[in-house]
Amino acid sequence: MNIWDFFPGLSSFALMETGQILIRIFLILLGFLLVYLGFKEKLDPLLMVPMGFMMAVVNAGILIMTKGELGTLFIDPLASEPAKLLEALQIYFLQPIYTFTFANGLIACLVFLGIGAITDLDFFMARPFLSLFLAVFAELGTILTFPLAVALGFDFKEAASIAIVGGADGPMVLFTSLILAKHLFVPISVVAYVYLGICYAVFPYLAKLLIPKRLRAIAMDPMDIRPVTPAEKFFFAVVAGVTLCLLFPVAAPLFTCFFLGVAVKEANIGRFREFLDILLSGSTLFLGITLGALLSVTTVMDPKVLLIMILGMVALLLSGIGGIIGGLIVCKWSGGKINPLIGIAAVSCVPTTAKVAQKCAMEEDETIMILPHAMGPCVAGVITTAIICAIYVTIMQLK
Repeated sequence: MNIWDFFPGLSSFALMETGQILIRIFLILLGFLLVYLGFKEKLDPLLMVPMGFMMAVVNAGILIMTKGELGTLFIDPLASEPAKLLEALQIYFLQPIYTFTFANGLIACLVFLGIGAITDLDFFMARPFLSLFLAVFAELGTILTFPLAVALGFDFKEAASIAIVGGADGPMVLFTSLILAKHLFVPISVVAYVYLGICYAVFPYLAKLLIPKRLRAIAMDPMDIRPVTPAEKFFFAVVAGVTLCLLFPVAAPLFTCFFLGVAVKEANIGRFREFLDILLSGSTLFLGITLGALLSVTTVMDPKVLLIMILGMVALLLSGIGGIIGGLIVCKWSGGKINPLIGIAAVSCVPTTAKVAQKCAMEEDETIMILPHAMGPCVAGVITTAIICAIYVTIMQLK
Protein backbone atom coordinates (compact mmCIF):
# COMPACT_ATOMS: atom_id res chain seq x y z
CA MET A 1 0.00 0.00 0.00
CA ASN A 2 1.28 3.48 -0.87
CA ILE A 3 0.12 6.93 0.10
CA TRP A 4 -2.05 7.32 -3.03
CA ASP A 5 -4.27 4.46 -1.89
CA PHE A 6 -5.56 6.78 0.83
CA PHE A 7 -6.80 9.18 -1.87
CA PRO A 8 -8.68 7.03 -4.42
CA GLY A 9 -9.95 10.11 -6.25
CA LEU A 10 -6.38 11.03 -7.12
CA SER A 11 -5.20 7.47 -7.79
CA SER A 12 -8.07 6.99 -10.26
CA PHE A 13 -6.27 9.34 -12.66
CA ALA A 14 -3.63 6.63 -13.15
CA LEU A 15 -6.25 4.31 -14.64
CA MET A 16 -7.52 6.87 -17.16
CA GLU A 17 -6.28 7.67 -20.65
CA THR A 18 -4.82 11.10 -21.34
CA GLY A 19 -7.95 12.28 -23.16
CA GLN A 20 -10.17 11.21 -20.27
CA ILE A 21 -7.93 12.98 -17.76
CA LEU A 22 -8.05 16.24 -19.70
CA ILE A 23 -11.84 16.09 -20.11
CA ARG A 24 -12.28 15.22 -16.43
CA ILE A 25 -10.22 18.25 -15.37
CA PHE A 26 -12.08 20.42 -17.90
CA LEU A 27 -15.48 19.37 -16.48
CA ILE A 28 -14.35 20.12 -12.93
CA LEU A 29 -13.23 23.59 -14.03
CA LEU A 30 -16.42 24.07 -16.06
CA GLY A 31 -18.43 23.23 -12.95
CA PHE A 32 -16.55 25.92 -11.03
CA LEU A 33 -17.24 28.38 -13.86
CA LEU A 34 -20.99 27.66 -13.90
CA VAL A 35 -21.17 28.08 -10.12
CA TYR A 36 -19.34 31.41 -10.39
CA LEU A 37 -21.53 32.67 -13.24
CA GLY A 38 -24.62 31.61 -11.32
CA PHE A 39 -23.35 33.34 -8.18
CA LYS A 40 -22.75 36.54 -10.17
CA GLU A 41 -26.20 36.08 -11.80
CA LYS A 42 -24.69 36.11 -15.28
CA LEU A 43 -26.53 32.80 -15.71
CA ASP A 44 -29.64 31.58 -13.89
CA PRO A 45 -28.40 30.83 -10.33
CA LEU A 46 -31.40 28.61 -9.53
CA LEU A 47 -30.15 26.02 -12.00
CA MET A 48 -26.49 26.80 -12.65
CA VAL A 49 -25.28 26.76 -9.03
CA PRO A 50 -26.53 23.21 -8.25
CA MET A 51 -25.70 21.94 -11.75
CA GLY A 52 -22.18 23.39 -11.78
CA PHE A 53 -21.47 22.24 -8.23
CA MET A 54 -22.56 18.68 -8.96
CA MET A 55 -20.67 18.65 -12.26
CA ALA A 56 -17.49 19.50 -10.37
CA VAL A 57 -17.96 17.06 -7.48
CA VAL A 58 -19.10 14.09 -9.60
CA ASN A 59 -15.97 14.31 -11.74
CA ALA A 60 -13.78 14.90 -8.70
CA GLY A 61 -15.40 11.95 -6.91
CA ILE A 62 -14.49 9.22 -9.41
CA LEU A 63 -13.08 6.15 -7.66
CA ILE A 64 -12.27 2.50 -8.27
CA MET A 65 -15.40 0.43 -7.70
CA THR A 66 -15.57 -3.14 -6.31
CA LYS A 67 -15.21 -4.77 -9.74
CA GLY A 68 -12.17 -2.70 -10.63
CA GLU A 69 -13.94 -0.27 -12.95
CA LEU A 70 -14.09 3.48 -12.47
CA GLY A 71 -17.32 5.00 -11.20
CA THR A 72 -18.97 7.25 -8.64
CA LEU A 73 -21.43 6.88 -5.78
CA PHE A 74 -23.87 9.37 -7.24
CA ILE A 75 -25.98 7.70 -9.93
CA ASP A 76 -26.11 4.89 -12.50
CA PRO A 77 -28.36 6.02 -15.40
CA LEU A 78 -27.91 2.70 -17.22
CA ALA A 79 -29.45 0.54 -14.48
CA SER A 80 -32.72 -0.85 -15.88
CA GLU A 81 -32.94 -4.58 -15.13
CA PRO A 82 -34.90 -5.16 -11.87
CA ALA A 83 -32.01 -6.78 -9.96
CA LYS A 84 -29.45 -4.22 -11.09
CA LEU A 85 -31.86 -1.34 -10.47
CA LEU A 86 -32.63 -2.55 -6.94
CA GLU A 87 -28.91 -2.75 -6.22
CA ALA A 88 -28.37 0.73 -7.64
CA LEU A 89 -31.15 2.16 -5.48
CA GLN A 90 -29.28 0.94 -2.41
CA ILE A 91 -25.85 2.20 -3.48
CA TYR A 92 -26.17 5.47 -5.39
CA PHE A 93 -27.61 8.31 -3.34
CA LEU A 94 -29.26 10.13 -6.28
CA GLN A 95 -30.61 6.94 -7.86
CA PRO A 96 -34.11 7.20 -6.28
CA ILE A 97 -34.52 10.75 -7.62
CA TYR A 98 -33.39 9.72 -11.10
CA THR A 99 -35.39 6.50 -11.25
CA PHE A 100 -38.67 7.83 -9.88
CA THR A 101 -38.69 11.35 -11.36
CA PHE A 102 -36.37 11.48 -14.38
CA ALA A 103 -36.70 8.09 -16.04
CA ASN A 104 -40.49 8.50 -16.37
CA GLY A 105 -40.54 12.24 -17.23
CA LEU A 106 -42.15 13.23 -13.92
CA ILE A 107 -39.57 15.95 -13.23
CA ALA A 108 -40.51 17.76 -16.46
CA CYS A 109 -44.18 17.67 -15.49
CA LEU A 110 -43.49 18.95 -11.97
CA VAL A 111 -41.46 21.87 -13.34
CA PHE A 112 -44.22 22.63 -15.84
CA LEU A 113 -46.81 22.55 -13.06
CA GLY A 114 -44.82 25.16 -11.17
CA ILE A 115 -44.24 27.27 -14.29
CA GLY A 116 -47.96 27.30 -15.02
CA ALA A 117 -48.63 28.60 -11.51
CA ILE A 118 -46.41 31.66 -12.12
CA THR A 119 -47.40 32.32 -15.74
CA ASP A 120 -49.59 35.34 -16.43
CA LEU A 121 -51.88 34.85 -19.43
CA ASP A 122 -53.10 38.46 -19.54
CA PHE A 123 -50.83 39.62 -22.33
CA PHE A 124 -51.24 36.46 -24.40
CA MET A 125 -55.04 36.53 -24.20
CA ALA A 126 -55.18 40.26 -24.91
CA ARG A 127 -53.48 39.73 -28.30
CA PRO A 128 -53.57 35.98 -29.01
CA PHE A 129 -53.20 36.09 -32.80
CA LEU A 130 -50.19 38.41 -32.69
CA SER A 131 -48.60 36.30 -29.95
CA LEU A 132 -49.14 33.01 -31.79
CA PHE A 133 -47.98 34.49 -35.10
CA LEU A 134 -44.66 35.48 -33.54
CA ALA A 135 -44.39 32.16 -31.67
CA VAL A 136 -44.73 30.21 -34.92
CA PHE A 137 -41.85 32.18 -36.46
CA ALA A 138 -39.78 31.57 -33.32
CA GLU A 139 -40.06 27.81 -33.89
CA LEU A 140 -37.72 28.09 -36.89
CA GLY A 141 -34.97 26.32 -34.97
CA THR A 142 -37.18 23.42 -33.85
CA ILE A 143 -38.13 22.80 -37.48
CA LEU A 144 -34.91 23.40 -39.44
CA THR A 145 -32.60 21.67 -36.96
CA PHE A 146 -34.40 18.36 -37.51
CA PRO A 147 -33.18 17.82 -41.11
CA LEU A 148 -29.74 19.16 -40.16
CA ALA A 149 -29.42 16.57 -37.40
CA VAL A 150 -30.56 13.79 -39.74
CA ALA A 151 -27.99 14.92 -42.33
CA LEU A 152 -25.27 14.66 -39.65
CA GLY A 153 -26.10 11.03 -38.94
CA PHE A 154 -28.69 11.11 -36.16
CA ASP A 155 -31.79 8.97 -36.60
CA PHE A 156 -35.23 10.60 -36.72
CA LYS A 157 -35.99 10.18 -33.02
CA GLU A 158 -32.60 11.56 -31.97
CA ALA A 159 -32.93 14.46 -34.42
CA ALA A 160 -36.38 15.37 -33.09
CA SER A 161 -35.09 15.36 -29.52
CA ILE A 162 -32.22 17.67 -30.44
CA ALA A 163 -34.44 19.98 -32.52
CA ILE A 164 -36.71 20.70 -29.52
CA VAL A 165 -33.77 22.55 -27.94
CA GLY A 166 -34.71 25.36 -30.34
CA GLY A 167 -37.93 25.88 -28.40
CA ALA A 168 -35.83 27.08 -25.43
CA ASP A 169 -38.06 25.21 -23.00
CA GLY A 170 -36.15 22.90 -20.66
CA PRO A 171 -39.04 20.69 -19.47
CA MET A 172 -40.04 20.11 -23.09
CA VAL A 173 -36.51 18.96 -23.96
CA LEU A 174 -36.49 16.61 -20.97
CA PHE A 175 -39.86 15.13 -21.89
CA THR A 176 -39.06 14.65 -25.59
CA SER A 177 -35.60 13.15 -25.12
CA LEU A 178 -36.80 10.74 -22.42
CA ILE A 179 -39.48 9.41 -24.78
CA LEU A 180 -37.62 9.41 -28.10
CA ALA A 181 -33.89 9.19 -27.32
CA LYS A 182 -33.36 8.08 -23.74
CA HIS A 183 -29.75 7.11 -24.46
CA LEU A 184 -29.01 10.75 -25.37
CA PHE A 185 -31.18 12.26 -22.64
CA VAL A 186 -28.24 13.42 -20.52
CA PRO A 187 -26.19 15.35 -23.11
CA ILE A 188 -29.28 16.82 -24.80
CA SER A 189 -30.78 18.01 -21.51
CA VAL A 190 -27.53 19.44 -20.16
CA VAL A 191 -26.83 21.24 -23.42
CA ALA A 192 -30.37 22.62 -23.44
CA TYR A 193 -30.26 23.99 -19.90
CA VAL A 194 -26.76 25.45 -20.20
CA TYR A 195 -27.69 27.12 -23.49
CA LEU A 196 -30.91 28.53 -22.04
CA GLY A 197 -28.77 30.40 -19.56
CA ILE A 198 -26.56 31.63 -22.37
CA CYS A 199 -29.62 32.96 -24.27
CA TYR A 200 -29.74 35.97 -21.99
CA ALA A 201 -26.16 36.85 -22.96
CA VAL A 202 -26.27 36.07 -26.71
CA PHE A 203 -29.73 37.16 -27.86
CA PRO A 204 -29.17 40.91 -27.25
CA TYR A 205 -26.30 40.86 -29.75
CA LEU A 206 -28.47 38.97 -32.24
CA ALA A 207 -31.23 41.58 -31.84
CA LYS A 208 -28.82 44.48 -32.32
CA LEU A 209 -27.36 42.82 -35.41
CA LEU A 210 -30.68 42.22 -37.17
CA ILE A 211 -32.96 45.03 -35.94
CA PRO A 212 -32.15 48.65 -36.85
CA LYS A 213 -31.64 51.06 -33.94
CA ARG A 214 -34.67 53.20 -34.83
CA LEU A 215 -36.96 50.16 -34.73
CA ARG A 216 -35.59 49.01 -31.38
CA ALA A 217 -36.58 52.39 -29.99
CA ILE A 218 -40.29 52.08 -30.91
CA ALA A 219 -42.40 52.76 -27.80
CA MET A 220 -45.44 50.62 -27.00
CA ASP A 221 -47.94 51.82 -24.39
CA PRO A 222 -48.74 49.09 -21.81
CA MET A 223 -52.17 50.70 -21.41
CA ASP A 224 -53.04 49.57 -24.95
CA ILE A 225 -53.36 46.00 -23.64
CA ARG A 226 -56.99 45.23 -22.81
CA PRO A 227 -57.66 43.95 -19.29
CA VAL A 228 -58.39 40.22 -19.00
CA THR A 229 -60.42 38.95 -16.04
CA PRO A 230 -59.32 36.00 -13.87
CA ALA A 231 -62.48 34.16 -14.97
CA GLU A 232 -61.47 34.46 -18.65
CA LYS A 233 -57.99 33.16 -17.90
CA PHE A 234 -59.32 30.32 -15.73
CA PHE A 235 -61.79 29.02 -18.30
CA PHE A 236 -59.25 29.46 -21.10
CA ALA A 237 -56.77 27.31 -19.15
CA VAL A 238 -59.36 24.57 -18.63
CA VAL A 239 -60.63 24.57 -22.23
CA ALA A 240 -57.15 24.88 -23.78
CA GLY A 241 -55.79 22.10 -21.58
CA VAL A 242 -58.59 19.68 -22.46
CA THR A 243 -58.49 20.57 -26.17
CA LEU A 244 -54.73 20.15 -26.52
CA CYS A 245 -54.83 16.84 -24.63
CA LEU A 246 -57.54 15.67 -27.03
CA LEU A 247 -55.52 16.69 -30.10
CA PHE A 248 -52.08 15.62 -28.85
CA PRO A 249 -52.50 12.92 -26.17
CA VAL A 250 -48.81 11.93 -26.24
CA ALA A 251 -47.99 15.27 -24.60
CA ALA A 252 -51.05 15.25 -22.33
CA PRO A 253 -48.94 15.16 -19.11
CA LEU A 254 -47.20 18.42 -20.09
CA PHE A 255 -50.40 20.20 -21.17
CA THR A 256 -52.20 18.98 -18.06
CA CYS A 257 -49.54 20.19 -15.65
CA PHE A 258 -49.03 23.59 -17.30
CA PHE A 259 -52.70 24.51 -17.58
CA LEU A 260 -53.53 23.05 -14.16
CA GLY A 261 -50.90 25.36 -12.72
CA VAL A 262 -52.46 28.30 -14.56
CA ALA A 263 -55.94 27.32 -13.35
CA VAL A 264 -54.76 27.15 -9.73
CA LYS A 265 -53.22 30.60 -10.08
CA GLU A 266 -56.30 32.18 -11.62
CA ALA A 267 -58.66 30.48 -9.16
CA ASN A 268 -56.42 31.94 -6.45
CA ILE A 269 -56.33 28.77 -4.40
CA GLY A 270 -53.91 30.01 -1.76
CA ARG A 271 -52.72 26.72 -0.30
CA PHE A 272 -52.14 25.19 -3.70
CA ARG A 273 -50.24 28.25 -4.93
CA GLU A 274 -47.93 28.12 -1.92
CA PHE A 275 -47.33 24.42 -2.48
CA LEU A 276 -46.64 24.86 -6.22
CA ASP A 277 -44.14 27.62 -5.49
CA ILE A 278 -42.25 25.26 -3.17
CA LEU A 279 -42.66 22.42 -5.70
CA LEU A 280 -41.11 24.51 -8.49
CA SER A 281 -38.17 25.49 -6.30
CA GLY A 282 -37.60 21.91 -5.16
CA SER A 283 -37.97 20.46 -8.66
CA THR A 284 -35.54 23.00 -10.09
CA LEU A 285 -33.00 22.21 -7.35
CA PHE A 286 -33.16 18.45 -7.95
CA LEU A 287 -33.17 19.02 -11.70
CA GLY A 288 -29.88 20.93 -11.46
CA ILE A 289 -28.35 18.45 -9.00
CA THR A 290 -29.24 15.39 -11.07
CA LEU A 291 -28.26 16.86 -14.44
CA GLY A 292 -24.92 17.93 -13.01
CA ALA A 293 -24.34 14.50 -11.49
CA LEU A 294 -25.10 12.85 -14.83
CA LEU A 295 -22.50 14.96 -16.66
CA SER A 296 -19.49 12.78 -15.89
CA VAL A 297 -16.43 12.26 -18.04
CA THR A 298 -17.89 9.03 -19.48
CA THR A 299 -20.90 10.94 -20.83
CA VAL A 300 -18.85 13.65 -22.51
CA MET A 301 -16.55 11.08 -24.16
CA ASP A 302 -19.47 10.09 -26.40
CA PRO A 303 -18.53 11.43 -29.88
CA LYS A 304 -22.13 12.57 -30.46
CA VAL A 305 -21.94 15.12 -27.63
CA LEU A 306 -19.96 17.67 -29.68
CA LEU A 307 -22.49 17.47 -32.51
CA ILE A 308 -25.35 17.88 -30.03
CA MET A 309 -23.66 20.99 -28.62
CA ILE A 310 -23.30 22.50 -32.10
CA LEU A 311 -26.85 21.62 -33.17
CA GLY A 312 -28.28 22.94 -29.89
CA MET A 313 -26.68 26.34 -30.45
CA VAL A 314 -27.79 26.35 -34.10
CA ALA A 315 -31.37 25.53 -33.03
CA LEU A 316 -31.52 28.42 -30.55
CA LEU A 317 -29.92 30.90 -32.96
CA LEU A 318 -32.34 29.92 -35.73
CA SER A 319 -35.29 30.32 -33.38
CA GLY A 320 -34.03 33.74 -32.33
CA ILE A 321 -33.64 34.76 -35.97
CA GLY A 322 -37.11 33.41 -36.78
CA GLY A 323 -38.64 35.40 -33.92
CA ILE A 324 -36.90 38.58 -35.10
CA ILE A 325 -38.13 38.02 -38.67
CA GLY A 326 -41.67 37.68 -37.31
CA GLY A 327 -41.19 40.84 -35.27
CA LEU A 328 -40.02 42.78 -38.32
CA ILE A 329 -43.05 41.57 -40.29
CA VAL A 330 -45.59 42.69 -37.66
CA CYS A 331 -43.71 45.96 -37.28
CA LYS A 332 -44.16 46.58 -41.00
CA TRP A 333 -47.83 45.51 -40.98
CA SER A 334 -48.59 47.78 -38.03
CA GLY A 335 -47.08 50.79 -39.71
CA GLY A 336 -44.22 50.94 -37.22
CA LYS A 337 -46.37 50.76 -34.09
CA ILE A 338 -45.03 47.40 -32.87
CA ASN A 339 -41.46 47.08 -31.65
CA PRO A 340 -39.91 44.09 -33.49
CA LEU A 341 -37.94 43.19 -30.35
CA ILE A 342 -41.02 41.41 -29.01
CA GLY A 343 -40.40 38.79 -31.70
CA ILE A 344 -37.34 37.45 -29.90
CA ALA A 345 -39.47 37.06 -26.76
CA ALA A 346 -41.44 34.38 -28.62
CA VAL A 347 -38.48 32.02 -28.09
CA SER A 348 -40.27 30.67 -25.07
CA CYS A 349 -37.70 30.75 -22.28
CA VAL A 350 -40.22 32.36 -19.88
CA PRO A 351 -39.59 35.10 -18.85
CA THR A 352 -35.93 35.40 -19.88
CA THR A 353 -36.45 36.28 -23.55
CA ALA A 354 -39.12 38.86 -22.67
CA LYS A 355 -36.57 40.46 -20.35
CA VAL A 356 -34.04 40.40 -23.19
CA ALA A 357 -36.48 42.34 -25.38
CA GLN A 358 -37.05 44.89 -22.60
CA LYS A 359 -33.31 45.22 -21.94
CA CYS A 360 -32.54 45.88 -25.61
CA ALA A 361 -35.31 48.49 -25.85
CA MET A 362 -34.14 50.31 -22.72
CA GLU A 363 -30.64 50.58 -24.13
CA GLU A 364 -32.13 52.82 -26.83
CA ASP A 365 -34.54 54.71 -24.57
CA GLU A 366 -34.73 54.20 -20.80
CA THR A 367 -38.39 55.25 -20.72
CA ILE A 368 -39.57 52.44 -23.02
CA MET A 369 -41.66 49.66 -21.46
CA ILE A 370 -42.35 46.79 -23.88
CA LEU A 371 -42.12 43.95 -21.32
CA PRO A 372 -45.93 43.50 -21.01
CA HIS A 373 -46.25 43.29 -24.80
CA ALA A 374 -43.31 40.84 -24.96
CA MET A 375 -44.85 38.47 -22.40
CA GLY A 376 -47.68 37.57 -24.79
CA PRO A 377 -45.41 35.98 -27.44
CA CYS A 378 -43.26 34.51 -24.65
CA VAL A 379 -46.21 32.55 -23.23
CA ALA A 380 -47.41 31.65 -26.74
CA GLY A 381 -43.97 30.16 -27.39
CA VAL A 382 -44.51 27.66 -24.56
CA ILE A 383 -47.73 26.49 -26.20
CA THR A 384 -46.32 26.23 -29.76
CA THR A 385 -43.22 24.37 -28.56
CA ALA A 386 -45.42 21.90 -26.66
CA ILE A 387 -47.48 21.35 -29.80
CA ILE A 388 -44.38 20.72 -31.94
CA CYS A 389 -43.05 18.40 -29.23
CA ALA A 390 -46.33 16.47 -29.38
CA ILE A 391 -46.20 16.31 -33.19
CA TYR A 392 -42.63 15.01 -33.16
CA VAL A 393 -43.39 12.36 -30.54
CA THR A 394 -46.59 11.25 -32.31
CA ILE A 395 -44.96 10.95 -35.74
CA MET A 396 -41.81 9.23 -34.45
CA GLN A 397 -43.78 6.65 -32.48
CA LEU A 398 -45.62 5.71 -35.66
CA LYS A 399 -42.37 4.71 -37.34
